[in-house]
Amino acid sequence: MIDNYFKLKENGTTVRTEVIAGITTFLTMAYILALNPQFLSTTGMDAGAVFTATAVSAIVGTMIMALWAKLPFALAPGVGLSVFFSFTVCMAMGYTWQFALTAVFIEGIIFILLTLFNIREAIVNSIPQTLKNAIGAGIGLFIAFIGLQNAGIIVNSDSTLVKLGDITSGAPLLALIGLGITSLLLIRKVNGALLLGILITTIIGAFMGITQYKGIVSLPPSPEPLLFKFDFSEVFSLKMVLVVFTFLFVDLFDTLGTLVGVTTKAKMLTPDGKVPGIKQAFMADAVATTLGAMMGTSTVTTYVESAAGVAQGGRTGLTSLVTASCFVVALLFSPLFLSITPSATAPVLILVGLFMLSPVVAIDFDNYSESIPAFICILAMPLSYSIAEGISLGMVSYVVLNLLSSNQKKLNAGMCILAVLFILKYFI
Repeated sequence: MIDNYFKLKENGTTVRTEVIAGITTFLTMAYILALNPQFLSTTGMDAGAVFTATAVSAIVGTMIMALWAKLPFALAPGVGLSVFFSFTVCMAMGYTWQFALTAVFIEGIIFILLTLFNIREAIVNSIPQTLKNAIGAGIGLFIAFIGLQNAGIIVNSDSTLVKLGDITSGAPLLALIGLGITSLLLIRKVNGALLLGILITTIIGAFMGITQYKGIVSLPPSPEPLLFKFDFSEVFSLKMVLVVFTFLFVDLFDTLGTLVGVTTKAKMLTPDGKVPGIKQAFMADAVATTLGAMMGTSTVTTYVESAAGVAQGGRTGLTSLVTASCFVVALLFSPLFLSITPSATAPVLILVGLFMLSPVVAIDFDNYSESIPAFICILAMPLSYSIAEGISLGMVSYVVLNLLSSNQKKLNAGMCILAVLFILKYFI
């Protein structure tokens, strides 16, 4: 029954592979259960309620992705979007968290409408194949950079922006040990190498005093303090429009980039270069965002860490079903899951970055009207710390360079409209 529903044989996978892939995806993104309450509680929101809202929205979004879209992608409140919610909308702009939740709720409703009318799908289909290949590679570098940062291998520098951290002790050393172990498991083609790498590194971290045992079982906190806490008093104001637009832009192109990049890497695109089941995937994102706002969390998006599960062999919705199940378990065993340190998951993110680079071989680097925009897209993602900005700069440069070089035939109306909107975004 499972094989027939998810078409495992048709996709060249097995139940065992999908289960391992789903668990791997969960372990690489479980940090959001710890980070999101930390971020949103700075606005005055109840941290326990945020934890429950985070887990439930991830469960709902990922379950829809699993059972309807049947794609191996997981969803949860996005880190970048949570940072924008907390530190920009609430702290820098001075709005209440109720105002911010209302903006997220409106965004979710708009996304549902855009998905129903196939507007989001049309946007994806307008992206040229060269940029689709570049998006995958750019995401790879971005993932690797996140892993290096999470482990403290790369740290902030006031003079050079970034620098090498203290890799001779503590979390950075554990991450490097984990990277070596996981690399050897991959070289020896051990099944479940990424998951084994996480578990072994976590155990080693316990002996190094880095992995902190936080207990096993805990009932999930009540979401009641945040349920339906909206503020519609300024729903038609210009400031609400600007905040909603920013949430819309970042979520749309983060999700788009993840879907296109990871499916390209996994060779899951249809023969005409489209992402299978993309409308259902977008609807999972939209519904989860709307529900998440009702419960009290920031925008839900498709996680780039899904690439870890795909790299482990996940190809169907069974992978995401397992990931959703892990989030259900995490509601009851949150102390145990939160014992897994960023140093244990960082090696997986770094190696997934390597896996994601392979689509660059399909880019024609001798055709500069193709390779320059692709290079800009790839470079911008890790350096701007945004998948959305990478896509934006890549698309604008692709349209402008091909217009100026009289290659108008390579462009379509959708690409030109997107380029204009991206340009306007930088001036509004």
